[in-house]
Amino acid sequence: MGAQYLARSASSVERMMFALPILVSAASPTSAEAKNVSLRYYEDIVSRYHGRPALRQEILAAQAGYPSDDLVSPTGLLLLAREGDTVLGCAGMRIRPGEIGEVTRVFVEPDARGQGVGRLLMETLERECRVVGLTALRLDTRTDLVEARRLYSSLGFIEGEAHNTDPYANHWFRKELR
Repeated sequence: MGAQYLARSASSVERMMFALPILVSAASPTSAEAKNVSLRYYEDIVSRYHGRPALRQEILAAQAGYPSDDLVSPTGLLLLAREGDTVLGCAGMRIRPGEIGEVTRVFVEPDARGQGVGRLLMETLERECRVVGLTALRLDTRTDLVEARRLYSSLGFIEGEAHNTDPYANHWFRKELR
């Protein structure tokens, strides 16, 4: 793990005349960049869950309930997508028994949505999972995260039975990598 991937989508070129390429690479979940994007991820999902801006204490409580220290080799991976010095999003994976990767923390900054950043993160994550020999990916998401469900389906994930008891999950997906 740890390879860097470079991409330039047509949409990023349209967004900015001299757009920088989008670079996806592994990061430590304890790095300042990872902590900052994690905070924005929780702010986004908690606000969407409540249908109002989230309070700081709600964001911190949600973040504390889902630690990310294991998103490092050999137990997992955290990817950040960057355009220059700007972090555009993240995606993580935990290695589970049975050669399964559990996808987590898929997030794209609101201003970067619709530009292919989420797809780039997920495709890179899938490549890295294949490199380490994982045979399947699974994830959960919520009903209100419509664009996330659409992305997962477009990448070949199939909705199926629950694989966890997360109280916030309403939809469970799996993708075979063989």
